[in-house]
Amino acid sequence: MNQVQKNYIAGQWVDGESTVKNINPSDHSEIVGEFAQASAEQVDQAIAAARVAQVEWQATGLEAKQRVLQAIGDEMIGRCDELGEVLSREEGKPRAEGRGEVYRAGQFFQYYAAEVLRQMGDTADSVRPGVEIDVRREPMGVVAVISPWNFPTATASWKIAPALAFGNAVIWKPANLTPASAVLLAEIIAKQDIPAGLFNLVMGSGSSVGEKLITSETIDAITFTGSLAVGKRVAVAAASNLTKFQLEMGSKNALIVLDDADLDNAADCAVNGAFGGSGQKCTASSRLIVTAGVHDEFVAKVKERMVKLKVGGALEEGVTIGPAADAKQFAQNKEYFKLAQDEGGLLVCGGEFDDSKGYFMTPALFINTTNQMRINRDEAFAPLACVIKVADYDEALAALNDTQYGLTGGICTTSLKYATHFKRNAKTGCVMVNLPTAGTDYHVPFGGRKNSSFGSREQGKYAEEFYTEVKTTYMKA
Repeated sequence: MNQVQKNYIAGQWVDGESTVKNINPSDHSEIVGEFAQASAEQVDQAIAAARVAQVEWQATGLEAKQRVLQAIGDEMIGRCDELGEVLSREEGKPRAEGRGEVYRAGQFFQYYAAEVLRQMGDTADSVRPGVEIDVRREPMGVVAVISPWNFPTATASWKIAPALAFGNAVIWKPANLTPASAVLLAEIIAKQDIPAGLFNLVMGSGSSVGEKLITSETIDAITFTGSLAVGKRVAVAAASNLTKFQLEMGSKNALIVLDDADLDNAADCAVNGAFGGSGQKCTASSRLIVTAGVHDEFVAKVKERMVKLKVGGALEEGVTIGPAADAKQFAQNKEYFKLAQDEGGLLVCGGEFDDSKGYFMTPALFINTTNQMRINRDEAFAPLACVIKVADYDEALAALNDTQYGLTGGICTTSLKYATHFKRNAKTGCVMVNLPTAGTDYHVPFGGRKNSSFGSREQGKYAEEFYTEVKTTYMKA
């Protein structure tokens, strides 16, 4: 990307008021590209264009809408190697994970292409003779999409696809850390037969573009994925305008391992869940709650797997752990690693740092930690996991639920009794049994409880609740 990459507003690619450089975290001497930053006036232009285009899109036939979303999904899947490489280069996840993310993002568009044709209403007889009732859903209008850097294509897609499928216009502000992936997705959407202004890409910082969107009185709905602190700011701003909003924020997920667990599977689940994506996942299992009877054997098996992980540049052959996303995240990783040591955690494996070329950290595992330590309360977003030894299932479940968050929770056990009880009593939005805490499907609801999420669920048929509003019609002949 040698030329400055532009914003896409009202059907046109346009320069911004400034630019930012996109740095490769695997090699911070390399610039991926330079990207335009939208001005406040351009955000207003995008919203105005979206309001006009949305009316036309809402009136567009279902099959035409279906073809648009299907074409976007098909192209993303067909180009997943190419697009995935760009994603990995700018975000840092290994090539296979980058490719997989783009492929999954394409599946979101394909799924919602089919969902376009499955929009059904309800009918009912009134309590009044001769009156019939029709209940249907209509689009919210203009939706602001604010997406994160850790899954720059997938998270944006699972918001943009249903927004378009249910008849809305979109203003998308991607994370400034991963603009190249955003531009590539925008290019695919822009080439479709859609009204000018239906889809808009406005790149910029959260303090400027993001703030403009969340405080706008002409935005009908806001969907946000990011930190808890910023999510609270979105909530305050949206509530002041009575704007509908949906938040996916932080978490501090735990994986319970019981004495009766298949320990090889449990160790695989722990390593996959804790360290995949360099630990930069909201579904990462950074707390490993293990009963005393298998504690030592489980830790040994996890360590055995950890030393085989290859840390390196995202596009290097055989790499399983890429770099931290940028210098800020790398510094935070160091801070939480030191915190774990200062609080009394005993390092079992990993924790080596090297930023001579990229922002590399070997995955770290600590034992001798308690659930009250700050390292087990804060979301570090690092390849760092802490083992918490407990006496039994009851203590394990209490520890898992003792957090301000509640996105995913997992258990490894061969007991139907414990698995069933856990499924009903884990205070998380997603429950995993004998599986990693990271890894969800696109056709079912996703979201958490407590401070992890606010509002209706994302993904699957449940997304309809956020992107539409209900209209009840009474008719008398």
